[in-house]
Amino acid sequence: MFRTHTNGELNSQNIDQKVTLSGWVQTIRDKGFMMWIDLRDRYGITQLVFDADRSSKELLESAGKLGREFVIQIEGKVIERQSKNPKIATGNIEILVEKLTILNASEVPPFTIEDQTDGGEELRMKYRYLDIRRNPVKDKLIFRHKMAQKVRNYLSEQNFIEVETPVLIKSTPEGARDFVVPSRMNPGQFYALPQSPQTFKQLLMIGGMDRYFQIVKCFRDEDLRADRQPEFTQIDCEMAFVEQEDVLEIFEGMTATLLKDIAGKEFGKFPRMTFADAMKKYGNDKPDIRFGMEFVEVNELVKGKDFKIFDEAELVVGINVEGCAEYTRKQIDELIDWVKRPQVGANGMIWIKFQNDGVVTSSVNKFYNEEDLKKITEKFGAKAGDLIFLMSGNENKVRTQLSALRMELGNRLGLRNPKEFAPLWVIDFPLLEWDEETNRYHAMHHPFTAPKPEDVHLLETDPGKARANAYDLILNGNEIGGGSVRIFDKDLQAKMFNLLGFTKEDAEAQFGFLMNAFQYGAPPHAGLALGFDRLVAILDGNEVIRDYIAFPKNNSGRDVMIDAPSSIADEQLDELELKLNLKA
Repeated sequence: MFRTHTNGELNSQNIDQKVTLSGWVQTIRDKGFMMWIDLRDRYGITQLVFDADRSSKELLESAGKLGREFVIQIEGKVIERQSKNPKIATGNIEILVEKLTILNASEVPPFTIEDQTDGGEELRMKYRYLDIRRNPVKDKLIFRHKMAQKVRNYLSEQNFIEVETPVLIKSTPEGARDFVVPSRMNPGQFYALPQSPQTFKQLLMIGGMDRYFQIVKCFRDEDLRADRQPEFTQIDCEMAFVEQEDVLEIFEGMTATLLKDIAGKEFGKFPRMTFADAMKKYGNDKPDIRFGMEFVEVNELVKGKDFKIFDEAELVVGINVEGCAEYTRKQIDELIDWVKRPQVGANGMIWIKFQNDGVVTSSVNKFYNEEDLKKITEKFGAKAGDLIFLMSGNENKVRTQLSALRMELGNRLGLRNPKEFAPLWVIDFPLLEWDEETNRYHAMHHPFTAPKPEDVHLLETDPGKARANAYDLILNGNEIGGGSVRIFDKDLQAKMFNLLGFTKEDAEAQFGFLMNAFQYGAPPHAGLALGFDRLVAILDGNEVIRDYIAFPKNNSGRDVMIDAPSSIADEQLDELELKLNLKA
């Protein structure tokens, strides 16, 4: 055997034992008459000692040939360490080496394999197999594993069955862009990689599986950011003979269990908020409720004062930033410049200070006297020392812009503590959204989402007002899951396809297999999918999912380690009967 123990388990109780260890050389400290080596594996570090008085000349010569990241095996005796290290589990002992075997030499690594490394992100991604040896990466992958085990255990205890669904499927027109795969055996035809197993899990319900789950890879060809990857992992779930409340109860229970077991936080019932209220109070459908700064609308207080910017605006709305009246003009101007960035797109911002001495002043004193300003501060519930920011314009745009400012201030003021957790259900989403470019409705979630029963009649008279029987699970301002009650009646599904602009022929071509299945006794069913990568990152106090994926892509969707995507040989193109027509 290559080892009798790992490098993280030996302690004082093992003194005088003969052991065999294997691992990578972390550091070498050579004093000439004595040499110490830190030997590392996944489990920890053990200090090895080579002593001129107790070790043979040949052994010392062999040890002198070692370099960082050499893979070695040693045999030796556990002895008490003279200079103890309380920072590591093995810090009370060391191994007096009696035999050394070099299993594999190593080139000098391109960056230091230590917690605080000198390697940049792109370099570490290129050598990801080396980066994984570092504790910060290794620990995140182990944390992900533990989360997956807890999810599987919880769902299995709730009678869910894990079922694998196909990876090579049919391309559908809704949602993000598909990744497509040419079929050699069917020239000119393509598979798509699944954006989610949506239709398959519905078919499993028709198949009588009752409760299904899968921790599954999904694929979307979309622009990337810190919390997106082209391939990602979902906890995908579906249940039959349930209503919305049943789904929320199960997955609220699962999330609460994870928060308790992983983060040590206990929660009662998760709060709920309608989509309309979320947009009105926070300007987005995934609000971070760890802090306040709820939106306050002030149209009736600011219009008619000859201030053209407010008078011509559809909406004037603001937030109260508690305790920030001491912000300097320079600080405020920097925030105004921040909201003017193209990413936010605001034209500017008005401020009102409720100073500590009780005086209220603003950037629009020319138009509003102190009495006017005090009425505004009263509407906000502001107190001495607070600072109010107002923005105006098109209702939808200004809410989005103010939401961005609120989140930025939350970050700057330390209000988004990663060790605090605030789960929230957002419910009652619009069923449809109108697209001006295509001049038709699109599904807010997907075409199989059922309208709320009391809104079904609106599909005939006013589809835009129909609410979806849908729900999102929010944690710390991030959507970690979403789902809906599904349409299981073929006539209602046909009506939905018609509203979304599908001809009968289009619907049959794209989803005929599902519509046919509905004719054979489809049960009422509903489901939810949680973003596993994002959930893992947030519960570990982070929001960047890339660190929790063993081999992630960069912001261009490239795997710089294996150099993918890449071109393929002409012979492969010929075999697939494909011809490239690249644009210059």
